[in-house]
Parts: sequence; C-alpha cells; structure tokens
Amino acid sequence: MSKLNSKLLNLENPKIWVVIGISVAGIVILAESQRRKMKAKKLIIKEDFGAFIERFELLPFPQPPPPAARLCLSGLTFAVKDVFDVKDHVTGFGNPDWKNTHEAADKTAFVVTTLLKNGATCIGKTVMDELSFGITGENVHYGTPTNPKMPSHIPGGSSSGSAVAVASELVHFALGTDIIGCIRIPAAYCGVIGFRPSHGVASTIGVISSSQSLETVGFFARDPFVMHLVGHVLLNLKQVEPKRTRRCIIADDLFQLSKAPKQNVLSVVCKVIKDLKGYQLPEHMNFSQYIASNVPSLKDFREESTKLQNGISALKALCSAMFSLLRHEFKSNHHKWAESVEPKVGPGVSSRVLEALTTTHDNVKTLYKVRTEMRAALRSLLKDDGILIIPTVADPPLRLNSKKGVSSEFHDRAFPLLSIASMSGCCQVTAPIGNHNDHPISVSFIASHGGDKFLLDTLLDMYASLQDQASIFSNSVPLPDVNGDMDASDLLKEKGNAAYKKKEWNKAISYYTEAIKLNEGNATFYSNRAAAYLELGCFQEAEEDCSKAISLDKKNVKAYMRRGTARESLLYVKGALQDFKHVCVLEPQNKTASDAEKRLRKRMI
Repeated sequence: MSKLNSKLLNLENPKIWVVIGISVAGIVILAESQRRKMKAKKLIIKEDFGAFIERFELLPFPQPPPPAARLCLSGLTFAVKDVFDVKDHVTGFGNPDWKNTHEAADKTAFVVTTLLKNGATCIGKTVMDELSFGITGENVHYGTPTNPKMPSHIPGGSSSGSAVAVASELVHFALGTDIIGCIRIPAAYCGVIGFRPSHGVASTIGVISSSQSLETVGFFARDPFVMHLVGHVLLNLKQVEPKRTRRCIIADDLFQLSKAPKQNVLSVVCKVIKDLKGYQLPEHMNFSQYIASNVPSLKDFREESTKLQNGISALKALCSAMFSLLRHEFKSNHHKWAESVEPKVGPGVSSRVLEALTTTHDNVKTLYKVRTEMRAALRSLLKDDGILIIPTVADPPLRLNSKKGVSSEFHDRAFPLLSIASMSGCCQVTAPIGNHNDHPISVSFIASHGGDKFLLDTLLDMYASLQDQASIFSNSVPLPDVNGDMDASDLLKEKGNAAYKKKEWNKAISYYTEAIKLNEGNATFYSNRAAAYLELGCFQEAEEDCSKAISLDKKNVKAYMRRGTARESLLYVKGALQDFKHVCVLEPQNKTASDAEKRLRKRMI
C-alpha cells in the first residue's frame, strides 16, 4: 500500500475528511440531480396527460411567396395515432413487440404528408389500444392517457392518445383510425368533436390496417371550424355544394339504450333544428326495425332462440357480423406475424387476438353482403339530404383499472350504436353537448356514404347553437310528457285501452298519461302505459313505468312481465331474469315467464 493511501486511512489525518466530504457532497448532488430528473419527467407526463408515445417535430412545407394566400392549416399543430408511418420512425401499432420486429418507415403516410403540405406541424405519435383491439384506451405497456374531463375514468379507445391530446389542448387536432368506434368513443368520453369519414374516402397509404373493410382514417378537434378545414384537406372535398334543406331523423329506439337523459338530449337537438333555417322539423322512427326489414342477410347472424324485439335482435345480429368481419380480416392481415412472434399483449387484448386467430369463417361472403345491404339501406333512408341522429355511446366512461373490467352488458349496449356507420361505411360526426352527472354526453349525426361535406357543413352550422342549448339543459331533470286536459281517470284509462287495441300506441300513451296526472297512485295506469311504450320500442320509459307500478303494487304480475321484457331489450339481462323469476313465484303456471327465465339463464352461462 502506498504511503499516500496509508496516510488517508489514518482517521486523524485531516485529508481523509476532505475526501469524505467531497464524496458525500457528490452523492448528495447526484441524488438531488436524480430527484430533479424524476420530478421533471413526472411534470412532462402530467403536462402531456400521458397522450404521447413519442415526441418529435415535423415542420410544414414552406409557405408560398406573396401575394399567394397562406396555407390553410398554417399555425395548427397535430398528433397522429401510432398506426401512421412517419419517415425514419418505427410505427409501433401500440405494442413493443410489433415495434421491435419492424423497420423504420421509409415514407410518411399520405394523409400526414397532406397535412404538412397544407401548413400544419406534427408534434408526435400518440398512445392507442394495442393492435387497435379495444375501446377503453388503456395500454399496459405505455400507460393510459389521462382523460382531461374525468381523470379517474377511461378516455376511450382505441385512438385514446389522439383524443386526449386534443381535449387537453396540446394540439389543435389529431389523427386516429376508426374500426368499430375507435374515434367516436374517445371523442364522446373526452368531450371533443370526432369525425369518422365515409369508408374509403381518406387515404390509408402508410397506415397499419386491422380491418380494411371497416377502418377509416378519422380526426378529432375542439373547434368545428378546424374540423371543417382538416376535413376539406384530407377528404379533398369540393369548396361549394348546392344548398339543400336538411331532413333530420331521430332514432327513438336507439336513445333507449343510452343512460343519458333522453328528454334533455332531444330537447337540445330539436330546439336547434327548429330555430335554424333550412331544416325540416325532425322525423321520428324505430331504426332497428327498419334495419330488420331492409338487411335480409342478417338472418344468418341472429340468435335462433331470442325473444328480443325484432329490431333489437337485428342490431345484435349486425354487431355479430361486424365482429366476424373484423376477426376475419385481422387474421388475414396479421396471423403470420402473431404466430411467429407470439407478442406480449395485455390481458384484455390477448383474448380478442386469440379469438381472431383461431376463428374460422364459413360465411365470409355473407359478411360482405351484409355490408353492401347496410349501405344500400342507409342510402335509401337518408338519400342526399338526410341526417340520422343517434346517441354516440350508451354508458358513461368506466372507472380506470376497474376490477370488473368491461362487462358484456356494456358491450351489448355500445356496439349496436357503433355498428351502424362501421357496417354501412357512412360518415358520422360526434358532437359534445354538455354533461350529465359530471360526465360528458354527446350526440352523433350520420349522413349517407359520400356525404362528408354535407355532414361537416351541418356540424359547422349547428355547433354553436348546440352548445348554447346544452348549457341550458345540462344536468337538468328529464322533462315529463304533457298532454291536454281530460276527465276522470278511469274513463281516460278505458280510452287508452281502446286506442291500444287499435294499435294507436301514441294516442294510448296520451290517455294513460292524463289518467296518471289525475290519479298517481294507480299501478294499472303505469303498467298499461308501459305496454304501449313497449310497442313503440321505448324500453327505458317502459321500465320506469313498470318500476313505479311495482312500487305501488308488489304483486302486479303484468308489470313484472313488461319490465322483464323492457330490461331484456335494454340488455339488462340480470334485472330481466329477476323480474321473470318474480312472475314464476307469483304465478307458477305462467309458461311465458318460465320460458323467458330459462332462456336468460342460458345467455348468462
């Protein structure tokens, strides 16, 4: 050992204390440096709301020299979902194993280049559900983007990061893709505008596809004017179209699936339509029954033993066809990669990927036939001046990391709404209209395939009025039905019964409503009105009336039967089963209730 080291080891030597002091100071400085780095990292994540997988900057093309006009998207920033190619960056498809087994792109996706050419700046790639399989927006590898509207709840997916980037004002607009609701769900949950263009209108060159027959390139924005500009650029729309009167059609039966207050939502929409020029008064229809009558190929996808209303059964069949088509095309596109790599995916995704890879399809031609018939049915209904009005989603956002996960009932209420545009290829825009119970609510407008400019013009026309009316009705109590003055309640009930027998359902409801106003304690009045609501497909109203009747008369068998029917049609399977069990207890010989109970037990297995 050297003399120097020997001296340093002597604790009485003052030099050793200098060395120790320097060492301790170095450790403290290093620890503080690490702490600051971690703090800075957390701050960045917080500021970005966890929306981005990768940050970079793609500058726009040079502005033309004066006197030429500035590029139309100048000054706007955007982000892209992790399915769009960016030159010299690996497109990750939301999964690290995909990213590790693919090379960097040698070209930038066509739509991204188009936006750059028109003056916009791209600032990064956003988080998504792995392999575009999912609707929650959660990603076990990259984290779940924080929903700015409801931080403790999911943002919706699969284009979750893009929606969050817009909602948190990190960008002016963002690109995503929509297969079975991947734009529409996060737009609704994050309280922004989401646009799913007509199928095939926006270029998919340089975009990873899961299902080419369902998938479209879509986009989010907070401002309808920005939405309009981006739509014109990406979809290559005409600047001017002939003005035409707009014909709005409200799908009453589909609003029964939504937990948002139907009366308030429709009050907002109808008031706006009434006040704007060039809009006809809204028409009302049972859309599900229309599909049942006009898409004959759906018969191959219906549940044989179902006792659901004809229309709801048709929408469930449409969902079945949609998922079969998605699984078939995902398998065709990616089975070689999945089998060779055996990627690590999250628990919610793995079962869907496995199902897609192991399912065989004997009726592929029928899948495409359903798609063709759906587009024709919507074209026949909407033509070039019609707008179908539906709720975007049925349920509010789920809580993050929910132990229960996404229930089958959540799926069963969500996808009948989402399957319409996916399977018809029509364009759909989702617009926020306030809040209910602290969560955002939205409404969707659907136009015929190719009616993208018409729909974007409609959004621009209606948006400000929708927000104004929403501020009035948001969080208010649903409005009751009101009709004229009538005489004694029993007489009104009899008039209602007569109208019911003539199948004049709306008239019957009016009579029963007046009877209830005169005598609110009569369970029969509520039960009879529920029967009329069932005939109209107004299942939510029917359920409420039956619940009131049961609260007044615990042994009202008809009310239990009708509530069970309403709940089954609303896809509340457990509640329906309980109602039919009550009937079996009260009337052991009731074969209809017994059959319904057996059927529902089989569905829950």
